[in-house]
Amino acid sequence: MRRNGKIILLSLLLLLAVGLITFITTQNSIDDKILAYTVDTNTQDLQLYWKNDKDEILKSIPNLKTYVECKNLTLKFAMNGGMFNKDFSPQGLFIQNKKTLAVLDTAVGNGNFYLKPNGVFYLTTDNIPFVCKTSNFSENGKIKYATQSGPMLVIDGQIHSAFKEGSTNLNIRNGVGILPDNKVVFAMSKTEINFYDFAKYFQSLGCKNALYLDGFVSKMYLQEKKWIQTDGNFGVIIGVTEKTNK
Repeated sequence: MRRNGKIILLSLLLLLAVGLITFITTQNSIDDKILAYTVDTNTQDLQLYWKNDKDEILKSIPNLKTYVECKNLTLKFAMNGGMFNKDFSPQGLFIQNKKTLAVLDTAVGNGNFYLKPNGVFYLTTDNIPFVCKTSNFSENGKIKYATQSGPMLVIDGQIHSAFKEGSTNLNIRNGVGILPDNKVVFAMSKTEINFYDFAKYFQSLGCKNALYLDGFVSKMYLQEKKWIQTDGNFGVIIGVTEKTNK
């Protein structure tokens, strides 16, 4: 009996070890495909940009970099925000410095933006970040920045029901999620990835809610990891800056 007990225990330990190795291998594989940047909105300056002081659309990361440097700021991180129209205007809601420059889009339509539920990423005047479904969003006068996009990737801890594991719908993708400690994580795939795996990445970080921002046009500028993508034109651009030391 003791011998059988030892065999069962060893078998269980072996199964646990194999499961752990499989999990670590899978997680490392996903991490290798995705570049992420975490922002503490209590200590870092996170803003959403669209136009410069001359009312000209910034369009690109190099233009944003030049713009903030003129204000004695250093660009630490930048990534395209929500989707945009042909004239580079934001598709759906865009709030900048408490001003609503584009209204919430609750229409029914085709394409990723209208794959319901879609959602909104926003930052309050108290620097508290949120991701929520469009249907749950409320403009209460205390929102400093907001960008709308779609679809939601993770909703109340669950992966969007429209996403299928093993899907062959592959693309470069970027998105945003709220971590359990209320920090913001921005992520972009280095290579093409399906919606399910991209959403699962945010879920694995503990994000209760995460939002897809855009697809193949997505670019990221991340100084600390020497990931410098400066090509491409966008509408809204997300940026993190700090004061330049002279």
